[in-house]
Order: sequence, then structure tokens, then C-alpha cells
Amino acid sequence: MWKVKRMNTARIVVLAVAIGAGGLAAYLASGSDTPPAPAAPVAQLPTAEVLVAKADIGLGQSVKAEDMQWQAWPASGVGNFISRASKAEAIKEITGSIARSPFVAGEPIREQKLVKADGSGFMAAILPSGMRAISTEISPETGAGGFILPNDRVDVILSKREKNPDNKGPDVSNSEIILSNVRVLAIDQAPKEKEGINALVGKTVTLELKPEQAETLARARQSGTLTLALRSIADVNKIEKIEDQSSKRGEGINVVRYGVAIQQTVQK
Repeated sequence: MWKVKRMNTARIVVLAVAIGAGGLAAYLASGSDTPPAPAAPVAQLPTAEVLVAKADIGLGQSVKAEDMQWQAWPASGVGNFISRASKAEAIKEITGSIARSPFVAGEPIREQKLVKADGSGFMAAILPSGMRAISTEISPETGAGGFILPNDRVDVILSKREKNPDNKGPDVSNSEIILSNVRVLAIDQAPKEKEGINALVGKTVTLELKPEQAETLARARQSGTLTLALRSIADVNKIEKIEDQSSKRGEGINVVRYGVAIQQTVQK
């Protein structure tokens, strides 16, 4: 009799544990279906529609309507960009302009980088006000082996051979930098670098010069050989200091800068 009661008690305990486990599982399962708490709303920054390039626009390319589109832009960063609120007909007005500088897809269109050709040729359209385009002959030997490309910066070196003053020795060869840090507009008739090209061998180079520099180059072409020295991109804004070996001896030297010769004397 005692054994029977003990077995019944054990069964009741096991049954109670099973019921408790089932209830816990049901509770956990019902909890997993509870939807998560809604996320806090994200503050929306004010935006404005800005005119951007829909695709890449290359240097000298005529801008078409399909090259541009309106795109949302943070209102605080609109600045001098063209907005739809201030110029709703901008696409129509800009169509036909020539890109003085390239645009990448998604870049805001800026009027400073565009010019209206108004029937003029491409080079006249992209040439900055007050500057002149002048060409001169080059070869692989005088053009840095073809590694000078449009939009690079160069120094122009004049080399000439002169008779020895005392007529007793060989001719004297002199070289000097006559123009410094000038921009290359084109090689032959290629005004821009083509994709994948790292060298461009041509017969003529067109330089962007001030009027007085153009005169200097024209005179130099008649008096000797011109060579272009390619400048590092890191030196574009570097202050120029031109001197020759005579400076080490305290002699006077001529520094030719933009067609103006300045006599300088360097102390020993």
C-alpha cells in the first residue's frame, strides 16, 4: 500500500514538471511573436534640387540636355550651385554650352566651368580672358618624349649657339628658361587626354600665354631651339627662382620672366 502511494506521488511530480516546462515553452513562443518596438523617426534634413551632370562631360564637350538632371541636395550645401528654385529653366539655358573643365557624373553643374561658344571655335571658347593660344614645333626630343599631355604645365627653354667672342675657340652654347609654368592647351589638334593614353607624340604644341609671353616665344623661335620641360604637378604653385652657374661666381645674370629681362647680381 505504501509503495503504491509512493509511485502515485512520483507520477504527480513528473506530471507537474512536464506541465511547467510546457507552459514555459508556450510563454517563450508567444513572446517571440511580439512585434519589435517602432524605431525612432529619423530627422529629415531640408533639401533643394540642384542641377548635376547625369554622365561624365569631357573637356570641350558641347553640353546637351540629356547630359544634365535635377537631383536632391542638402539645402545647406547648395552654395553657388544652380538650383531649380532660382533657375528653373537652367537645362534649356545651358544646353549648347562648352565645358571648359570636365565634369564627372553626379557633380553639380557650375557656370564658371562652362562657356557659350556663340559661333566661335572650341579653342577660342575655352581660352581664359586675356590669354593667347600660340603654337610651336616640337619633336620627341624637345617634347619630353611625348609624355607632355594637354593641361600639363611646362617650362620653355631656349637653346642657341653663338660665335665665340674672341674667335679663337669653339662656338658657345647657351640655354635659358624663357617661360615658366605655362599650361599646355593641346598637342597637335588634341585638346584633351584620351583614356588610357600616357604618351602623345605630336609635331606642334599649343600653349596658353599672356600677350607679352607670346611675343617672347615668337622671338625665341627665330633665334634658337625650343625645348619643353615637363613640370611636376606638385610644383605648379611653386615660387620660381631661376639662376645659372654664374651666380656662384658673383656675376650678373639675366632672368627672363614673361618676356621681361631683369639684370640681377648675386654676391660671392
